[in-house]
Amino acid sequence: MENLAVLAADPAAWAALVTLVVMEVVLGIDNLIFISILSNKLPEHQRQKARRIGIGLALVMRLVLLSMIAWIVGLTAPVFDLGIVGPPDIHGVPVFETEFSWRDLILIAGGLFLVWKATKEIHHSVDTRASGDVLDKKKLGELTFSAAIVQIVLLDIVFSVDSILTAVGMTEHVEIMYIAVIAAVTVMLLAADPLANFINKNPTVVMLALGFLLMIGMVLIAEGFGAHVPKGYIYAAMAFSAGVETLNIFSRRAAARKAAANGEAA
Repeated sequence: MENLAVLAADPAAWAALVTLVVMEVVLGIDNLIFISILSNKLPEHQRQKARRIGIGLALVMRLVLLSMIAWIVGLTAPVFDLGIVGPPDIHGVPVFETEFSWRDLILIAGGLFLVWKATKEIHHSVDTRASGDVLDKKKLGELTFSAAIVQIVLLDIVFSVDSILTAVGMTEHVEIMYIAVIAAVTVMLLAADPLANFINKNPTVVMLALGFLLMIGMVLIAEGFGAHVPKGYIYAAMAFSAGVETLNIFSRRAAARKAAANGEAA
């Protein structure tokens, strides 16, 4: 409590907290998009439950990892080296390297999983042919719910490790990290249902979100191989694409209203 009182009186601690909360919320967008898309594949009565479980597990994992912060920092230590170094960029820094830590391996595995999942969902969205399955719907729903939770947990691990390592790099105060993580996950919890419902009501947004996941997966793989991709470029591209799609949605709604008005006039 005494340490919290000291931090509360320190303007630098407040600045670090605000910055870290914003950063954690931004990093949580990737996690939230994945949970939203996956939960929308479930029967309607299971969707909110899956989102609550997924985000709850994300919070638990982040808090557990914070309590093991020394071990988490150790994940950045090299485990093995293939001895291959990529060509240097304009600053003389290698474009990629093959000295891998546990963090790198987790990011590569998570990136491959995201690329596979996004590609599979894009194929499913494009291929509209009926599957012809005659499985029991209730049993199929239960199986899908279990599979969804497993996939959410796997990605929660990847995003949680990335989130905590980001927090460690921005502040040395564990108290600030705890507060920032709880605040960011609370924002995710509040935004989960509106975001998932918006994605579900606008089919074109689903394809855009899957494109985001595909891009995020490739970035995770690149980061695992030591090729740093500035996050600002990624989120700027995502924001621009989302803005264009928002204009398209408004345009389609305006066209629909106009067509309806013309139909009534006729």
